[in-house]
Amino acid sequence: MVFKIVVCIKQVPDTSDIKWTAQNTIQRDGLDSVINPFDIAAIQMANNIKFVLQRVNCDVEINVVTMGPKQAITAIRTALAMGCDRGFLLSDKNFSGADTLATAYTLSQFVKTHIPDFSLIICGQQAIDGDTAQTPSSMAEKLGIAQATNIVALKEVNPAYSILIKETNELKQEIKSGYPLLIATILNNVEIIPKINDYIRAQSNNIELIDAVAIKADFDKIGLKGSPTQVKKAYKPVIERNTVLLESKDINDYAGLIIEKIMQCRNNND
Repeated sequence: MVFKIVVCIKQVPDTSDIKWTAQNTIQRDGLDSVINPFDIAAIQMANNIKFVLQRVNCDVEINVVTMGPKQAITAIRTALAMGCDRGFLLSDKNFSGADTLATAYTLSQFVKTHIPDFSLIICGQQAIDGDTAQTPSSMAEKLGIAQATNIVALKEVNPAYSILIKETNELKQEIKSGYPLLIATILNNVEIIPKINDYIRAQSNNIELIDAVAIKADFDKIGLKGSPTQVKKAYKPVIERNTVLLESKDINDYAGLIIEKIMQCRNNND
C-alpha cells in the first residue's frame, strides 16, 4: 500500500507589483510569481515524512496540486524539482475569482475525485497575498478529516500515526493523530535548492491539467459565483512618516518640547 501525501501550494504574485481587476481580485496574468513561502515549508515537511517512512520500507508518493491560470504550471514544476512526485494543475475560467471558501471546495473536490486514498494533506498555514489562513481548515471540514494547524515540527512519523508540535502565542503542545489528517504549517523561512538533475526530472514529468467537470464540481460553489466574500476596496497602503527635529541647548527643555508637540498634534486631529 502506498502512503499518499497531497501538498497544496499556491503561486503568489510579486507583492511589490500587484494589479487589481474590476472585481477587486488580484490580476495574476503577466505577474512575476513564486511559490507561497509557507507552502515551501509544506513541501519540505512532505519530503521529511517520505524520507522517514521509506526507511521502514513504506512506499510514499507526494502529489502536489495548485489552482490557477496556465502560468501556474511553473510552480508545479518547481515543486516537482523540490521533491514531489506527481503534479496537478486545476485550471478553468470558472475557478477565477475564488475566495477561501470556493478554493477549499475546489481543492477538496480534487482530492475526493483524484486521490481519495490519501493519508496526509499538507498545506502552508496561509498565503502572503491573502493572509487569511482559512483554506486549510475549510478543506479539512469539507473532507470530514482531522486537522492540525500552526504546526512547527514533526516529532514522530510512522505509517499508523504522527506526533506533531503545535505552537501559538499562548501555547506549545504535542498532537498525536492517525490518518487521514490535514496539517497546516506556519513555518515560512524554509529554502529548498534543487539540483540541476531535479530540474531536468521535473521538466519530463507529466502534469495533469484538470477542469471543473473533472472534479465533479457544483458550478454554484466555485469561482466568483461560489465566493460569498466581497472585496469593497483594495489598494496599496501609503506609509507616511512625518518627523519633527527638536533642538535646544538645555537637555531639560526636551520633555517640555515633546509634550508641546504632542498637544499640538492632538489639537490638530480634533
